[in-house]
Amino acid sequence: MRNKEIADIFNEIADMLSIEDTATSKFEVRAYKNAALTIGTLQEPIEDIYHAGGIEALMKLPGIGRGLAEKIAEYIDHGRIDKHESLKKKYPINFSELTQLEGMGAKRAVLLYKSLGVKDIASLSKAIEAHRIRNLPGFGDKSESQLQESIRLYESGKGRILLGDALPIAESMIDKMLKSGLFKKAVLAGSTRRMRETVGDIDILAISDKPESCMGFFVGMDDVEKPIVKGPTKTTVWLKIGTSCDLRVIKPESFGAAQQYFIGSKEHNIEVRKIAIKKGYKLNEYGLFDSKGRIISSLDEADIYKKLGMEYVPPEMREARGEIELALEHRLPNLVELSDIKGDMHTHTLETDGANTIGEMAEAAIQNGLTYFATTNHTKSLNIAHGMNDRQFAAFFKKVDALNDKLDGKIKILKGAEIDILKNGALDLEAKTIKSMDCPVGAVHSAFNMDRDSMTKRVVRAMDSGMMRIFAHPTGRVINGREGYDIDLERIAEAAERNNVALEINSFPDRLDLNDTNILRLSEYKVLFSIDTDSHRTSHFKFLRYGVGTARRGWLTKGRVLNTRTYSEVMKLLKGNA
Repeated sequence: MRNKEIADIFNEIADMLSIEDTATSKFEVRAYKNAALTIGTLQEPIEDIYHAGGIEALMKLPGIGRGLAEKIAEYIDHGRIDKHESLKKKYPINFSELTQLEGMGAKRAVLLYKSLGVKDIASLSKAIEAHRIRNLPGFGDKSESQLQESIRLYESGKGRILLGDALPIAESMIDKMLKSGLFKKAVLAGSTRRMRETVGDIDILAISDKPESCMGFFVGMDDVEKPIVKGPTKTTVWLKIGTSCDLRVIKPESFGAAQQYFIGSKEHNIEVRKIAIKKGYKLNEYGLFDSKGRIISSLDEADIYKKLGMEYVPPEMREARGEIELALEHRLPNLVELSDIKGDMHTHTLETDGANTIGEMAEAAIQNGLTYFATTNHTKSLNIAHGMNDRQFAAFFKKVDALNDKLDGKIKILKGAEIDILKNGALDLEAKTIKSMDCPVGAVHSAFNMDRDSMTKRVVRAMDSGMMRIFAHPTGRVINGREGYDIDLERIAEAAERNNVALEINSFPDRLDLNDTNILRLSEYKVLFSIDTDSHRTSHFKFLRYGVGTARRGWLTKGRVLNTRTYSEVMKLLKGNA
């Protein structure tokens, strides 16, 4: 699956072109950025689309014209794009690394290169240590400190990639393995199977009567950059997306025990083994054995838990956070499923920073099995996202009404907005406009450096207005990119409780905000959670599974999730009538 590789290259081309600041470069930057977003969020391998239908098939993707399609084909066929290579010679800067730092755009990277010879994070760190950054135009002491903190955050997440990058690759590899005819079975294990927000590596377990052929096939897959260790039953490779992948071929009679062991987590497994020891058993990756070494269970992991007197523990819960005790008492929650989700309360269209029309978003929502969704474009204070004012929302909502009539019940579109919560806690639209909406969503997009008490009061004031119904991405964090603002989530939950405000679990792969630990903490309050995609294009509706995975890691049941309700039930809740 070459999606991430090509998306990264397109983003880097856009960064380098943005330096040139010509009439054509501005258009090209936008085109490459949009194409990168399309490719990076595809759920199917782009090389499969190309091999099946050629350039013409690529041109059917949103934002991909002939020129960009030819460059995609160039990379798939030759492993490089000439335009990218020539720009790299002109600007020998590691843009993909430097621009991951908060506050570091392409132009700043070029300024640092021309002034101080900074090419990457290592040379930037040396410049910061020598206090050479603060004297440059447009920087200063504060900028230097912020860059240092950004580097610390980047380094802390180094070696771990987003679940949203790892899972599609892993699933694509497993699909190809099963289609090869060499594998009787292949499944995910490890942190990817537990739906952790970032993963350090990918683990695949398989059954085959041709293990050596399997290993040969595995190391030769397109996603593999190089083999690390190759053996008859275990092989480790380095993937092009920047992480390692282990393949283990397991004997059929031990497959259930191997799943229980390799899904983990380590802490969960230690506690389960303690239970086995107390019962006079031995548990390992080969099976559950009695004191005389006789096999008790090994084929099915659910049966292993049963033999230990436990309920089957869903993989997302296996983190030794109290699930062991509940499993022994047969009181595990019935976790929310992706199939329970009926709507999406947070999406965008091309009127602001989305890539598709409201009609295209409606069609995609239908294709993804939804019965309703809210359109929630940005408001006027967010200039970078082309936020809309009151007059523009009124005109847009007329379009939504007309489309709802045309759709005739195939799907319901809720009128809403992602309303900026301003620094003083006021909402960024007139009360009359907000009251005309079905789904007003509040969000913080500015002044992230406020102290804890001020930030909390800011959001509480917005909730106490009585006009917010969902609080979007409640901590504002971006995984591996930006720590969240300082906020008292308990006080936020109290305000949400008294004002009928749902707390969002944002499904975008680099947000997943609220995260699992915060969901666990806040589920003690009488609040609902809303699992939303924050979709900016049609393909983003598929991100719902990441939000559901995060909700399951936070032990949420269907009843605690707002958008598992029917359209009529949701409308009652949004209007405070339920």
